[in-house]
Amino acid sequence: MKGNQKLIEALNDLLADELTAINQYIVHAEMCEDWGYGKLHEGFEQRSIQEMKHAEKLIGRILFLGGKPIVTELNKIHIGDDVPSQIGNDRAAEESAIKAYNDAIALAGEVGDHATRDILVQILNDEDRHLDELEELLDQIDQMTLPIFLTTQVG
Repeated sequence: MKGNQKLIEALNDLLADELTAINQYIVHAEMCEDWGYGKLHEGFEQRSIQEMKHAEKLIGRILFLGGKPIVTELNKIHIGDDVPSQIGNDRAAEESAIKAYNDAIALAGEVGDHATRDILVQILNDEDRHLDELEELLDQIDQMTLPIFLTTQVG
């Protein structure tokens, strides 16, 4: 199937976001594991895997539309030096991704590609959940203080 070129470009931009997120989350996961925060490690690792599944869906859709997936371009990766900055950086990335998905969903609707739109809506729902999880962690840090919060993340 020959897809809309502007939409294929938007999908490749989203793919760059996802590939960047995979790397950022996995580095944060391994840093937390190294620090002994097993629960944070698990959460970051799971989000990295979910972002990988998003990338897989985007690659499949780009190919279906007759495009070429661009996997060699990443956005700037923001690695936090401590847990609060990691979560803050991930939150900013999710907020940016949510905006980009909403824009791509609107574009897919404009060009009449409702199947692509549906795929993007599914991924957007995951990104919304990721943002909610990260905001929950930041709220816990704020309410408990960082030292107490970190004691809950061991194991």
